[in-house]
Amino acid sequence: MQSRTIARELALLMLGQTSDRGERSGAAAASKDLSEASLTPLLHQALAGLHQHAREALDRSAENLQGAEQLLLDSELQEGAEAQQAAQLPLVRQHLKDGLTQAELALNRISAVLELPRVLLLADQQEVRSDAIARTRAVLKHREQIDRNLDQVMEGWRLTRLPRIDRDILRLAAADLEVFGTPAAVACNEAIELAHRYSDDQGRRMIHGVLRRLTSAASAS
Repeated sequence: MQSRTIARELALLMLGQTSDRGERSGAAAASKDLSEASLTPLLHQALAGLHQHAREALDRSAENLQGAEQLLLDSELQEGAEAQQAAQLPLVRQHLKDGLTQAELALNRISAVLELPRVLLLADQQEVRSDAIARTRAVLKHREQIDRNLDQVMEGWRLTRLPRIDRDILRLAAADLEVFGTPAAVACNEAIELAHRYSDDQGRRMIHGVLRRLTSAASAS
């Protein structure tokens, strides 16, 4: 993981602790305290959130491994009991496939958790902390314009209809494009990576589509 990738993740967790309503006017944004001192407590909570995410990932990994073990045991029992029933072989194969899928999910989660100590170590570096605070500040300061730009490419939806985590992933990507001048491909890839970690399949598809239209609109203007 690069330092900016970690900063984006921390910024996402920081944004999740802020209010998403009643602060849409320019005057409200201008009057809001966005100093480093006011945003640092959000950063500390974000770091605590990463620790919690690691614990939850390990718990889910254990559950996946237990599920895989049970499915494989079930397939062995069925194979023994149904050796003379060739018609049941597809069911046995499905149990084996499901068991291997669960085991793969568990291993992927464990791999992500093993990466976390390095993430947290880097997150203690001043450059990463400052970058996370700067990205959070940019979204909060420009959220009215960012939300308006995103709404214009939602195609029949409104940004407010999306889950909060998806809204904040899109806002961070928009800030990358509009405030930090990040190349579109990098901003989109980083947003999709965050969606893989924190959203679901539907959210990932929505985020990808919205960002594709947003970058197309920006390049056409």
